[in-house]
Amino acid sequence: MKTTRIIVAALVTCAALSACGGQGAGDATPGPSPSGGSAVTDASSTDPVDPTVPAPSSSVPPSRPSAGRPSIPPGVGATTLTGTVEAGVEPGCRLLDGYQLIGGPTDVLAAGAKVTVTGRAQPDMLTTCQQGIPFVVESARRA
Repeated sequence: MKTTRIIVAALVTCAALSACGGQGAGDATPGPSPSGGSAVTDASSTDPVDPTVPAPSSSVPPSRPSAGRPSIPPGVGATTLTGTVEAGVEPGCRLLDGYQLIGGPTDVLAAGAKVTVTGRAQPDMLTTCQQGIPFVVESARRA
């Protein structure tokens, strides 16, 4: 009789836990993933603003003013930097005025080259380079 009570208690507990886990299965809002982070969602969301995606930075941090003026105005929110490209600590990392250059033509953005680049700072972007504020290059030319 004691074994039957234990089995019934275990079955009731399992049923209660599985009912809790099934709540919101038809809900459109994703819950946390097993690793503790947020679940990955489809990028084709119809929401006008997706709070899980950081908004692109539209300004340069005050400690890093942009230098020079572009000959063609950059797009909305773009920034133009002019200076000499430096090699980063990690292989393949390039820096300009405290920014880590992401993308762009590698022949133009070689270490030691004087360049003018237009793009957007992405301070929330994760990279393997361990220095500089990530700056996604839209265009680059020799200065």
